[in-house]
Amino acid sequence: MRELDVVGVRVEMPTNNPLVLLREVAGPRYLPIWIGAVEATAIAFAQQGVVPPRPLTHDLLKDVIEALGDELTEVRITEVKDHVFYAVLVFASGAEVEARPSDSIALALRTGTPIYCAEDVLTESSVGVPDEEEEEVEKFREFLDEITPEDFEQGGS
Repeated sequence: MRELDVVGVRVEMPTNNPLVLLREVAGPRYLPIWIGAVEATAIAFAQQGVVPPRPLTHDLLKDVIEALGDELTEVRITEVKDHVFYAVLVFASGAEVEARPSDSIALALRTGTPIYCAEDVLTESSVGVPDEEEEEVEKFREFLDEITPEDFEQGGS
């Protein structure tokens, strides 16, 4: 298993499909995973530290885990079949629960839990970014750090 960091969420053009981009911590590979719009919002909110007035589903799940006295210790992206990714939530109690990677990532960001990926998944589905594109990825990270939900409101300047 290789540890991954979440670079951010973006919308792939021209399809307008959201994806989450993960980066291998100790390596050059990036793992793009296409996700749903709701999960993209949940991941972006967690990265930006947005606290909604009422808990979103992933906030609720975090609270339930804490209320039950357990802890999410790691998220594992375990396999990919026919371009569909699979993940497992691993708890301190020893319990393991299958989950979608998008939900797992949203929860991991809320709990500070590390994300890991199986080597064979990275080998099959990751992309390398040439050095000249590395600067673009860094600019994208900076953009994500600066953007706020208010930037998406209609009628803004």
